[in-house]
Amino acid sequence: MLVKPDAVQKGYIGEIIKRFEGQGLRVCGIKMVHMTKEEAEGFYQVHRSRPFFGSLTSFMSSAPTVALVLEGEGAIERVRTLMGATDPKQAEEGTIRRDLAIDIEKNAVHGSDSPDSAAFEIPYFFSALELFSYKCR
Repeated sequence: MLVKPDAVQKGYIGEIIKRFEGQGLRVCGIKMVHMTKEEAEGFYQVHRSRPFFGSLTSFMSSAPTVALVLEGEGAIERVRTLMGATDPKQAEEGTIRRDLAIDIEKNAVHGSDSPDSAAFEIPYFFSALELFSYKCR
């Protein structure tokens, strides 16, 4: 998952991580990255034919993001629920996007929507040596 540039610039990194950890998800990888336009295009290649591709990749390369790998039971579904709908206006009360996002593009966070997308997205930012599994006490 990514904390997008809008949320990084507003100082929401800690708040976002706190929400995930507060729901029992564990951070097993974390780093700040500043993607180039080309790196953002590679990351969002699945959307290349969509009309918002250019503005999305420009936005995602405009400032640093924080890449996170979260683990826990049902992590993908739980992350997606905590993030809320892509459009913050349609997101449920108490979700990250409803509370912290600006608009449908500057929506604070990105999360993998399936095991297949996670399998592509995680190694985009992390090597196996940068991921750590542990139990919380």
